[in-house]
Amino acid sequence: MAAVRRRGRVVSAVLAAALGASLAGCSSTGGLRAEQERAAKAAGGKAAVNTPRWTFAMVTHSGDGDTFWDIVQNGAQQAAVKDNIKFVYGHDKEAQRQSQLVQSYIDQKVDGLIVSLAKPNAMKDVVAKAEKAGIPVITVNSGAEESKAFGALSHIGQDETVAGEAVGEELNKRGRKKALCILHEQGNVGHEQRCDGAKKTFKGDLQKLYVEGTNMPDVQSSIESKLQADSSIDAVVTLGAPFAPTAVKAKEQAGSKAEIDTFDLNAQVATGLKDGTLGFAVDQQPYLQGYEAVDLLWLYKYNSDVLGGGKPVLTGPQVITKKDAAALEDYTKRGTR
Repeated sequence: MAAVRRRGRVVSAVLAAALGASLAGCSSTGGLRAEQERAAKAAGGKAAVNTPRWTFAMVTHSGDGDTFWDIVQNGAQQAAVKDNIKFVYGHDKEAQRQSQLVQSYIDQKVDGLIVSLAKPNAMKDVVAKAEKAGIPVITVNSGAEESKAFGALSHIGQDETVAGEAVGEELNKRGRKKALCILHEQGNVGHEQRCDGAKKTFKGDLQKLYVEGTNMPDVQSSIESKLQADSSIDAVVTLGAPFAPTAVKAKEQAGSKAEIDTFDLNAQVATGLKDGTLGFAVDQQPYLQGYEAVDLLWLYKYNSDVLGGGKPVLTGPQVITKKDAAALEDYTKRGTR
């Protein structure tokens, strides 16, 4: 017991020192420079704790080249360095293959799992297997409603319905009357919830348009055709940052005056908000989703802490407009927003 107390005091002292250093950095050099210094230390592989070298695996429903999930990984990797964690990552947009990846990490006997539940029915059994094997699971991004029922410790993300409702309210503020909600991944329950939430609060007419998200030329032509066929559409809402520039191109080709808005944030979206080619973005802070998932698993392994009391830990939504873009632009370029 004395050894445990001594280890606890050491960890607390290290964390207190790290916090003090970060606060000093923020006051003397500014937040950006302090963050850059922390990033440099992370790149050097210096942990802030002396707990065991546990292995945590993250498996998501991301397709290849999705910049959103790059930001999630950046957050997870930063926390992993701090917490002395070996972090491994796998992804597949096909639910069955995502499930198989999770099973492979269970077979490898990882110490913790982080999974997204975009298509929860395909993930239910494998999450149960992880729990049975004694591997703690945290869900991120998608699957807030199923997370607790599946046996996960916590869910980190935004409430997709609430985020959609925020979009509908923002469209109302902007005086929009007819909106097009672009769903780029059929079967993704979170995407349906976003559009349905927007429809609930939007006083105008909102229509859904399903596109093949892995084929950007198809996405552009589908949006372009819809805008050409209906000139009364005055807003297009994409459900992911990589699709916003494509929607802008479709608008230009169609000769439409519709405003392009989007979920999520990246460097291109920040630039679009600044120059006015985009109206607003709804940020769910993916860096936090990755960072907090790793950190909460570490806290559970180290101290049996569980955050949220069975409720989702919300990272969004945050509506971002032109006035916010300049302050966030540097963060998007470094891959943390």
